[in-house]
Amino acid sequence: LNNDERNKLARIGRHRDVKRGETVMAAGDENVACATLISGALKIASYDKEGTETILSLVHPSGFVGEMFAPLAHYDIVALADSRLCVFSRNESEAAVEAFPALANALIRRSAADLFETRSLVDLLGRRSAEVKVAGLIDAFAKAASDSPCHPAAAFELPLTRSEMAGLLGLTIETVSRQLSRLERQGMIKRQGARGIEIRDAPA
Repeated sequence: LNNDERNKLARIGRHRDVKRGETVMAAGDENVACATLISGALKIASYDKEGTETILSLVHPSGFVGEMFAPLAHYDIVALADSRLCVFSRNESEAAVEAFPALANALIRRSAADLFETRSLVDLLGRRSAEVKVAGLIDAFAKAASDSPCHPAAAFELPLTRSEMAGLLGLTIETVSRQLSRLERQGMIKRQGARGIEIRDAPA
């Protein structure tokens, strides 16, 4: 969008701050809004009848959430960290897409990118070793935290707890911890505090 179009779009959005663990949108809710993530991290998850969570996707800054053309939300969207969103009502979003054709094209590209990331996550969760699963997830986090598409971030904070990583990867918490220790011993990463990760050898 050009500057004038961006200014018009900004005027219809509003900021919303959410705390870690807060539900942004819940499955079954009426779809009245969508949002762009400004900072923080979100997860898109579903739950079975026993309450077991399945993380379907992770949302990083500049990511888009909300199902614009569905009457009801299909999944829960939950903050993994204190986050800030720019929220647009559904009516305003649909009007903006009609007013700015370039925005519609951008949303199609974003949807395609989200689909690719989801397929990559499904591939990662396939029949792979625990080491590859944990290393692949760390690599995905580092790329998402980077301000450049050319290289991963040199350091970042893990958006998931060990328990959430284990649930996402289909591993135990102990296995995730062992694999993180192994990656550190091999000089690929260095852990800093509870969640800090420094990438020492990205190609490895």
